[in-house]
Amino acid sequence: MTRREPEPPPADKDRPYLGGPEPAVEFGRLFDAYARPLHRYLARRVGAENAHDLVSETFLVALNQRHSYDPRRGAVRSWLYGIATNLLRRHVRQEVRGLQATARSAGHAPGLEASHEARVADRLDAAAMAAQLAGALATLAEGDRDVLLLTSWAGLDSTEVADALNIPVGTVRSRLHRVRKWLRANAPTYRGEGENA
Repeated sequence: MTRREPEPPPADKDRPYLGGPEPAVEFGRLFDAYARPLHRYLARRVGAENAHDLVSETFLVALNQRHSYDPRRGAVRSWLYGIATNLLRRHVRQEVRGLQATARSAGHAPGLEASHEARVADRLDAAAMAAQLAGALATLAEGDRDVLLLTSWAGLDSTEVADALNIPVGTVRSRLHRVRKWLRANAPTYRGEGENA
């Protein structure tokens, strides 16, 4: 008796079947649907140039690992963001160094006097605000930073973040709550975007 291949699950737009012999059409659709949002998310993390490379690498990894995607486990969007986040982790050292350099450079802005007017202008300056937030982001643990930025910058909800990072939804929510509370206390410019802000 010969062993039959399992029947593919019913496909839909959010949970397509990727295990077929001709993936080009489906991956073309996935690229059209998700490359731009992935690029926006990645560019905010590592800059536009690195984001181009990471988007390409994300889809290459997805194509090569298409048989590992199970539509019954989660939406394809979460799966792609999970791949992208794993690739981002390779860039963590560069990202943290860049955030720390941005935070340091804000403290050495030339030409500002220590007067009250200069301090008020400093607080209103968008670059100083970004530097404060960048410094705070640089101190976060990798997993906490991923949860926060997938929620705030990529717009994923807690379930999608859990799928992307392969962690329980409760872990996502508790990390998000803890990180937002910490950021509000340590980065005055942080307002808390996204779900449960």
